[in-house]
Amino acid sequence: MRINGKDIEMVPPMTLKDLVAGSGYCEDRVAVELNGRIVPRSEYVNVALDNKDSIEIVGFVGGG
Repeated sequence: MRINGKDIEMVPPMTLKDLVAGSGYCEDRVAVELNGRIVPRSEYVNVALDNKDSIEIVGFVGGG
C-alpha cells in the first residue's frame, strides 16, 4: 500500500477508518483520496483496504 508517497505493508483486514485513526489523524480534520477518488468521511468505515491501494491523507491545520 502507498500512503502519502510511502510504501507500507498493511495487515488485513483494515478499513479506511482504521487507517486514519491508527495514523494519528483526527477523522473530522482530514480529507482522504483512495486510488484517485475522494472518499466521503461517512464511507470510511465501509471501505476495506488492499495492499495495492494508493492513499493520500491531507490533514487540516488551523491557525491565525
